[in-house]
Amino acid sequence: MSDPNNTLPSVEPDTKFSIEDDVESTTTRSYSQGQLVLRRFVRHKAAMISLVLLVFIILLAITSIGWGPIPGWWGKTFTDTYPIVNEAKPTIQFWPPSLGEHPFGQDTIGKDYFALVMRGAQQSLLIAFTVGLLATFIGTAIGAIAGYYRGFVEAFLMRTTDLFIIIPTLVLAAVLGRMSDGNIVMLALVLALVSWTGLARLVRGEVLSLREREFVMAARALGTPSPRIIVRHILPNALGTIVVNATLLISSAILTETALSYLGFGVKAPDTSLGLLVSDFQNALTTRPWLFWIPGMFILVISLCVNFIGDGMRDAFDPRQQMD
Repeated sequence: MSDPNNTLPSVEPDTKFSIEDDVESTTTRSYSQGQLVLRRFVRHKAAMISLVLLVFIILLAITSIGWGPIPGWWGKTFTDTYPIVNEAKPTIQFWPPSLGEHPFGQDTIGKDYFALVMRGAQQSLLIAFTVGLLATFIGTAIGAIAGYYRGFVEAFLMRTTDLFIIIPTLVLAAVLGRMSDGNIVMLALVLALVSWTGLARLVRGEVLSLREREFVMAARALGTPSPRIIVRHILPNALGTIVVNATLLISSAILTETALSYLGFGVKAPDTSLGLLVSDFQNALTTRPWLFWIPGMFILVISLCVNFIGDGMRDAFDPRQQMD
């Protein structure tokens, strides 16, 4: 027998209530895989800060002294010499804010060091991103082909990969870099040729796992050509591994280019790079340390930014991450 005192709570007259609102508030919104990855990445604070900082450095390097047909807002070039100002010391002031005549000072012959560093950043970033894209393409292609076709094809490609791995990367890059004679495009190609091996082995492992999945077997049973299966069905599911390692390749390329330029096998004068600036002014560390530390700090910041972005991409593609 029901309790007459147990009555339903009354609804205030001015309260609006609908079944649709209640259902929407008690159900979880569905997201696509791309939306999940983007939301996880955006919530990674270190990755977002690093992305903003890296974009700022890229825009600063391009817009300050110009790039090709793009004019720059900085009135000095990296090739001209100027009268020595402030004993060639940096003229930048943080309070009151002022760039001065030469924000980063001048080198030993009077060139504007801000323009030199910006040009060095342009070249180093160009090499790094070119190497990242080319090495990612090579490593992904070799790893996917080896993992899918197996047999003789896998044995041949993996033994070739092992051959590249056992040769010290820096030594091989130095030998090939000498042949490039300081040409930026050739140097990027050289670095790409020695940077793809790790990614190739990782992609091969992913493809070995994915090729036995039901959706791949179904596509094969329907007569789908093998290249189409690799491109349309397998590689999209290995995208997380590929993207994360592409960011690591970019960071590694910056450091490798720095090492080669430091050893004299990278970018040649009259052009410059961050690594070449560090090499040229290593002896000025005790007398004019800013000539060494400023390009060195740019190398450090760019490498850290790319690594943090890679961390964010790794967490974003991790299916074990849960949405709030």
